[in-house]
Parts: sequence; structure tokens; C-alpha cells
Amino acid sequence: MTTDVEGTGRLSLVRRRFLRSATASACGFCVNQALFPSGALGQSQLKTAAAPAFLIRFDIEFVRIEPGRFLMGSRDDDRAASDNERPQHPVTITKPFYLARHEITQRQWLAVMGESSFTQMRSNPYYDLPGMAQRLNHPDHPATVSWNEAQAFLAMLNQREGNGRYRLPTEAEWEYAARAGTTTAYSFGDDVRELGRHAWYGEDFATGSTHRVGQKQPNPWGLYDVHGNVWEWVQDWFYAGYYARSPTTDPQGPESGSQRVVRGGSWHVTATSWRSAFRRSYDPNYRGISIGFRPVLEIG
Repeated sequence: MTTDVEGTGRLSLVRRRFLRSATASACGFCVNQALFPSGALGQSQLKTAAAPAFLIRFDIEFVRIEPGRFLMGSRDDDRAASDNERPQHPVTITKPFYLARHEITQRQWLAVMGESSFTQMRSNPYYDLPGMAQRLNHPDHPATVSWNEAQAFLAMLNQREGNGRYRLPTEAEWEYAARAGTTTAYSFGDDVRELGRHAWYGEDFATGSTHRVGQKQPNPWGLYDVHGNVWEWVQDWFYAGYYARSPTTDPQGPESGSQRVVRGGSWHVTATSWRSAFRRSYDPNYRGISIGFRPVLEIG
């Protein structure tokens, strides 16, 4: 059965706290003044969002993301950036959309798919390390699945609602929402010493694992775990040089490829980076212990 709750009706304590704090958050329509000088955008087009609207479907809470413009990727002088994050380029997101507030959990996966997200064999040996399965298997931890399995989950939601509106975010939508109006390395600023307040990261394979979603500080638009916990699949094929030829309006990624993009970093130390612009790729059949997803619900 679909649960559909809109507005500020039945709110948990966590949601009430978020909505109180979100009234001071950045606007949902982001304009970089250096990139888009005065007059480039009509005043009537500027929209300021206070507390973002939310909606719940299939026990998944979605946050409404307003359209806007942002700088995607990393500056040429950013020493922490990889070449595949350049050139930094302006992108316009023209339509609002809903994005899940949290990464899909094992509980949500089981409710939709009828089986555990750990039913299938892993693509690496880490799940079989001593104690790893016990640390990973918790209902409110992220479901770690392949890109293809994420598509099956979304197809099931679309079948149940009959509308085809559930999908993965594009890479541009993901970075736009993760940045949440910021231009810094992370959604909370540039100081990596603050990362622990916002992300589960840097753990080892002997004692570490995924964690219950929503325990760290959210980004300015109320999205949790955009840094760390698990990588997040996006819709796009990966191509290292794509940014040099990317459209500036609603880019959809390359038309073909062999690997899909993941974003956000994960709980373990091999994730390398947790910056908003960082990108890497995996085979769409890859099923590990550190890649999950958060869906988009298109606004009809």
C-alpha cells in the first residue's frame, strides 16, 4: 500500500526539528552572481524556499528540490580534484523534482522487493570477513545493491503506481541537490575536520560498516548522508571527459558506456574522497557492501 503524506501533517520529532531549522536554509534556486550577473536572470524567476516541501510514498520521505543553476565540478586550481571533475561548468536544472531524504534502507528494500538486499552474492570478498555480515545487516542501514538491482526496485515502484515517475537522479541533479546552494568542497564548507559531523567515513574492514541513515547532520536542504555512509548510484553512464562537452541545461550524461557513476563516498577508507564534486564509476552489475541509492520522484 502506498503511504502518501504531504505538508506538515504527521511529523516525527526529527522532521519537526529539521523543518524548524530549514527556515534559515539557503534558497532552492541558486544563482552564482559571478557566473550569472545582474540582469541575466529576471527577478520574477528568483525563488526562495523556506522549509522545503516533503512527501512520503512507500515509506520513503522525499524532499522537493526547486530548479536552479549551479557550478558543477571542480575548479582548475583545486588540488584535491581529479581530472574527471573538470572543467567546472554552469548547469541549469529546469524542473523541480522530489529526492529521497535518505538512502534507501534495507527495511524499505524488503518491503518493496520481498527479499533482503543481501540475498545475492557480493561482487567482492568483504562481506565474508569476520563479523561484517552482522554489522551490515540492520533494517535502517542502507541497502547495498547493484545499479541494475536499483533499477528493478524503481520499476517495482513504477509498476505499483502506474506512472513511471520513479528513477535515479542524473549526475547533475545529484550534485545540485548535494551542494544545496554551496560552492565549497562539501555541503558544509571546506574544512575537512568537520566531515565527521556530517558523514560516516574512513572506517576499516575489521570493525567498520554502514550505519543507520539520518544520524549525521543533513545538508542545507535537509538531505542526509550525501557525504559518506554509502556511495549512491546515479542514472548516468561514466565518461571521464564528459564535462568538456556536457550540455548546460539538464545534462543526461553520455548516451552509452560500460560503467555507471557513483557519488558521495562511503563508510570505508578506500572511498578516497567525500567531496561534493567527486565522481567515480562501477560496473552496473557490481554488488558490494558500500553502494546504495536514493530515488527521484518526478513531479507530474
